[in-house]
Parts: sequence; structure tokens; C-alpha cells
Amino acid sequence: MRPSRPSAPVLPSFLFVLSTLLSLPSHAQPNPPPPAPPSPNPWAIGGNDAGYDMAPETTPAVINAAVASLPLKLPPGPVTPTWDSLRAHYQVPAWFVGAKFGLMLHWGLYAVPARHNEWYEKHLYGNAGIRAWHIDKFGPLEKFGYKDFIPLFRAEKFDPVAWATLFAASGARYVIPSAQHHDNFALWDSAVTPFNAQRLGPQRDLIGELAKAIRARGLKFGVSNHGIENFTFINPSPDVAAALKAARADLYDPAWAAFYNVADRSDAALTRFLHDWFARNVELIEKYRPDLLWFDNGIDLRTLDPLKLHLAAYYYNRAAAWKQAVSISTKKAAFAPSGLNDRQIGSIVDFEKVGARSPSGIRPGVWQVDDAIGSTWGYTDGMRISSTATILARLIDTVSKNGTYLLNLSPKADGTIPDEQQTVLRDLGAWLRLNGEAIYDTHAWRTFGSGGARGDTSPPIRYTVRGDHLYAIVLGPWPTTPVTLAALATEKITRVELLRSPAPLAFTQSAIGLTVTLPATAPAAHAHAYVFRLSGLTLPPAPTVTDGNPTSR
Repeated sequence: MRPSRPSAPVLPSFLFVLSTLLSLPSHAQPNPPPPAPPSPNPWAIGGNDAGYDMAPETTPAVINAAVASLPLKLPPGPVTPTWDSLRAHYQVPAWFVGAKFGLMLHWGLYAVPARHNEWYEKHLYGNAGIRAWHIDKFGPLEKFGYKDFIPLFRAEKFDPVAWATLFAASGARYVIPSAQHHDNFALWDSAVTPFNAQRLGPQRDLIGELAKAIRARGLKFGVSNHGIENFTFINPSPDVAAALKAARADLYDPAWAAFYNVADRSDAALTRFLHDWFARNVELIEKYRPDLLWFDNGIDLRTLDPLKLHLAAYYYNRAAAWKQAVSISTKKAAFAPSGLNDRQIGSIVDFEKVGARSPSGIRPGVWQVDDAIGSTWGYTDGMRISSTATILARLIDTVSKNGTYLLNLSPKADGTIPDEQQTVLRDLGAWLRLNGEAIYDTHAWRTFGSGGARGDTSPPIRYTVRGDHLYAIVLGPWPTTPVTLAALATEKITRVELLRSPAPLAFTQSAIGLTVTLPATAPAAHAHAYVFRLSGLTLPPAPTVTDGNPTSR
């Protein structure tokens, strides 16, 4: 993940209305939001930018040679490691099309210091301020480097059944824990690398235990792997490098050379690293049969295409043998050899952070956006947690634009999920249990919504379609006056209902829109947002989804 910044996240205009609830008492009314900027790119079409792609910088010749010498051969199946073969045999899983809400977890060694962000390791060796704090708390790097957090990552309170129960209660349909982050520590029982949670630290197969518990609750299970970025993740400052080299300690201790990947960055070392990366992914595929295999920015580079294609062919051929509907999910144009993210091949495109890089309008096809529940992706002391209203608004906004919302959680090193995060999850689940009809298995209407800009006194409204019904989701407090849906001025409406209410609502239509009169008191089902179910309209059918790309380009 890109490192979290201390400033507030960038949100679509209507989300400013609800994001201010973070600092307001429950009875306060938020200030008006700033006007929304123009949106020149509602589909968020783009390629691979130069930022945050910490993949090994090398040549096609080195990559091709590494792939040719892979000790693991491809299993039999329909997919060969070419873009044409992948295009011909890939299908977006039906379960994902309707899921609309999933959970991700950033959990690892970085939760032990719980300082700055999940890139603590990178900053430790390259940032004097972080290093000074570390030395004051843990001692000099010659005696206590990043590797020394491993025995302190005990996960002694980790209860996978309790986690899975919480995840199911949130209304999420799938869960993706981080199997390994940029720091190269594997959270599963690995025969490929000795730097794993079964052998060191917790001495438990954390991924295996989660897979079993999550699937027992009927949820889909995936894994994320950020490991390709490890080879160039740490770039020590000259003084740190000189001191550790002289002491043959930490980064330059031969026993930890394959953990840090700093002392040797030759082509031969890179080849060994790529073989290791491939083997770790194969191990995850074989041991846990993930429904989704998620990769961060590091695999974006075109030079890595031969390696990615080999792994995709391996994964999809094994899934075909298991008769399991699976998918890879990647950032930007990692699986788009054209260089544009609306032409993915064999991957569901993932955007990072709602409002920052995700589509600002309806993007046809299938896509998801990963978003942090707090101010950092991994757990840090004092991190700020977004309110239920803010997270629910992001979920609803994403779904109205045809996307799927992937909410990241930040567990502590001891294996607990902080109460603030649990409260948000339970609140989301309570709303979805009553209003999920307007979220799950829906698709976008002709407009995603309206409202929320400065000077606009109308409430933020988002629309979804399911079957013969249009859903209007109105965000914010229960109104004291009738609500007008301007987008429905000319549509034929025969019935308006409030979800989970027994009687239809009175309404009128005019040139200004559909005006609905609501009960004086809000039903409990509609905290934070209330939902109208509208009948009588001629609605577009659910689009057929195959490769996940926008269908109208």
C-alpha cells in the first residue's frame, strides 16, 4: 500500500458532509462541504504512474531468464502464459460481481512498533527521525533492527473464529488478509521461506487459521501479497549502511540476507528473489486455494509481464481443476498490456482510496476500491478511525458507481482488532442487514446520484438498481420536510416504499422531481442513510460481465 498521510483523506464532495461527523457530537450538524471539483476522468482511466512502484528495476533479459529457469512447472490446463490465452479463458467470478463489500487486513510485524505507518521498516533505515525514536525505544540498529520485531509479534490474543464472526457480522462477502507485506515476513506455514509465522513469532499458521474460520462463516477468502516490492524496499542512508556493514549486523548479517535483500542486489540475487516470490505464491495457491489473489503496486511494471503471466496461468489452471471461480486483482495497468486500466486481461482492477484515485462517476464493468478504516493502513498508536457514517457513505458511493468497496482493517500485534474498528463493522452490518437489498447484487443506474456540493441544501442521494426496482439511498439525518429526488422528474413511478416499512409512502411528481413525504420519526433501520424502493420504472437489465472491463468504451 501507499503510505498513509496524516492529513484527512480526499473525498467526493458529498462525503465531506459525513466525514465531518468524525469530530462532531452526534447531535451536531456538519458545516457545508466545499464545492466538488470538475471531473475530467469519471472512469479513472490511466496507466502506470511512476510513484510507489517499488518493483525490482531490471531488464527484460533478466526477467525472461528468471522465468525460463523457474523450478516450478505450470500445471496442465487451458491457460498458457500469454495475454491472448488469458483473455480467452478468463471470466470474472459471479460471486464477486454481486458481493459489493469486502474486507482487507494489514497485519504484520509493523504493528509491533505501531509507529508512523506500515512502512516502518523502510523509514527506519532511511529516515533519521524515525530511527532516533527507534533507538531511544529499542536500542541501536546493530543490536535491534527490524528483524528483531519478529519474536515480539506474538499474536497471543488472536482468535480466528472471533475475527470471522465479526467479519460476517459486518456484512462483508469476502475477506483478504495480507499474507505478506513489503517486509518479506510470511504469515503462513511456509516450506519456501524460513521467515514465517509458523516457525517464528506467533508460531502459528495465521493465514491457514483465518482461511478455515472465514470460510466456515460462508465468506469467500483471498490473500494479498505485497512481497515483490521487498527487493528494493529498504534503501539505507549512507551512514546506516556503513555502520551495519562494519559490524556485519542486521541488514548485512549473512543469516538475514534473504530476509532484507539489501546486501546483494545482483542479477543472480534478483533471480533467486523472483523464484522465491513465485514459489511463495504457488504455495499460497496450493495450501489455501484463495478465491482472490490481490497484488499491490509493485507488479505494475511491464518488465514483469512474463512472470505475472506464468503465475496467472498457474493459478487459473489450478482453479479450473478445482472447479473454483477465482480472480487476480491488481492496481492500475498491471494486467493491461495496452497500458490503460480499462483494458484489463485476467484481473479485476483495484483503485486505492475512495475519492483520491477511484472513479468519480459510473464506471461500467467490474472494479473495486480499497480504502482504509483509519489514518494508516497498518495499526499505529493513536491512529484516527473514520466514523460509521463516513465509511457507509464511501460504501454507498462506490456501489452507486458500479464498484465494490474493500475496507481495510488494522489489527494490533497481539491479534486483537481495536474496539473502535469493531464498532464501525458492527454498525455497517446492522445497516446492511436491513438495507442490503439496495447494495448486494445491484448495478448502476443512468446516474449515480446528486447532492452534497456547497450551497446545495438537498441531501446527498445515490442510486442503485436490482431487478425491477430502483433504490434511492439518501445519506444524512432523517429529514423534517419532504424529500425531492430531482433525477425522477420524468420517470414513471407507481410505488415508493421505505425499506423495512410496511406501507407505501405518499409522493408527487412535478418538473422539480419526485417529492416523497416521510414519517415524522425515523425507523431504526435507517440510521446514517435511508433507502427508498421505487417501482414502475423501465430499468436496464443487469449487464453481462465477462472480462470486467467497461462495456461502452
